[in-house]
Amino acid sequence: MAIYHCSIKIFTRGKGASAVAKAAYRAAEIIHSEYDGNTYDYSRKRGIVHKEILLPGYAPPEYADRTVLWNAVEKSERNINAQLAREIEVSLPVELSREQSINLVREYVKRQFVEQGMCADLCVHDTNGVNPHAHIMLTIRPINEDGTWGAKSKKEYVLNEYGERIRLKNGSFKTRKICAVDWNEPTKAEEWRSAWADAVNAALEKEHIAQRVDHRSYTRQGIEQIPTVHMGVAASQMEKRGIRTERGEQNRAIENTNQQLRQLRARLFKLEGWLKTEIANPGQLDLADVLQGILSRRAQSGKSGISQSVYNLKDASRMLIFLTDNKITDMQGLQKKVESMYSRNQKLRDDLKPVERRINTLKEHIRQAETYRKYKGKKARTESEEILFQSAKKYLSAHLNGYKLDLSAWKRELGSKTSEKEALYREYYALKDETVKVEHIKRGIESILRENSPKAHRQRNNERV
Repeated sequence: MAIYHCSIKIFTRGKGASAVAKAAYRAAEIIHSEYDGNTYDYSRKRGIVHKEILLPGYAPPEYADRTVLWNAVEKSERNINAQLAREIEVSLPVELSREQSINLVREYVKRQFVEQGMCADLCVHDTNGVNPHAHIMLTIRPINEDGTWGAKSKKEYVLNEYGERIRLKNGSFKTRKICAVDWNEPTKAEEWRSAWADAVNAALEKEHIAQRVDHRSYTRQGIEQIPTVHMGVAASQMEKRGIRTERGEQNRAIENTNQQLRQLRARLFKLEGWLKTEIANPGQLDLADVLQGILSRRAQSGKSGISQSVYNLKDASRMLIFLTDNKITDMQGLQKKVESMYSRNQKLRDDLKPVERRINTLKEHIRQAETYRKYKGKKARTESEEILFQSAKKYLSAHLNGYKLDLSAWKRELGSKTSEKEALYREYYALKDETVKVEHIKRGIESILRENSPKAHRQRNNERV
């Protein structure tokens, strides 16, 4: 099934990034960096099925060489904390062929980035049809008409109401930074993410494929569920072969939670609709009459043949305790209670989302940190161990601003978040139990209505339909 994934990140020198190294890794090439003197060799990496450089009109033609382009980028940046490149990573729809996917992402890159003046390095990764995706590395500095690198921004004097420059206490004049291009505007990320969803959907529609993607979060789409975790290539391949993985188990647990919350929401929504209809009808039953009716039917059950499983003293007692504990004396009070339960269900979902997300993040931090520590001091690593080590190193570099590992703190927080999750689940089960009790009351009322006035009962049911 087509999935939506479009992440955007900036590679900065201040965080130890090298544009040459990033390009070499994504293209599985050997590239020498003139900036730091290192040669980055990722030629053993597999799964790269397409790579190309796309250039805007003013770019020197030699930039079509990956080595030349990214060494030129490194040379143009002098600051130790300079932004070197932007990367857009997108998932490719499995419903499309490889050629169709490459054409899709190429046209997207041309329209959204190259036509706006960026140089783009496009690499498509696909390992046996599992998690096909594309890495799009983009230049951040614009190119002048003569082919030289332009300024990212310029300073502009701030003027007062008389059009004069404002002098500061240190003697200099107040200025503000004006960006040369709008590529760093906050709205751009939303624009690019939306454009990718539109491009994917247009490609799927062209091939008469019913699947569609949406760049919006579940909350913005109005979908009330907890998002699953990204599986990754290795876990996806193992799950495909029938091998259960930790991430797969996490997603199955999340999907089960989502299903339970959806089912409970549907039940509460149905109860809300029923109460609204009952209250709107004249001659509604008093709740005390309902309980009395159930008890009287209990006494007559042996004679009338009415099922004791429905009308019994235990049911009536549970209902009475529920109504008493919640100080409910009429149908309006029951309606308010159900509305409150519906809101609690919504809040449970909202509270569970960040807890689940943080638990998944902490588990991944701990897993990667333990892998990194395990193989860091090992002198002779096997090829598979080297892959695991480099993967952990890459993860920690991207997510933790270096290697300041604090496993103890993460494990403590994981324990705390797990306890918080368990408390939320206890609240869910309590809410589910209350829903059952209200449903018992509903069945009791409907049973009495059905016996006392079959015609009125049928009429009410028709009104609901």
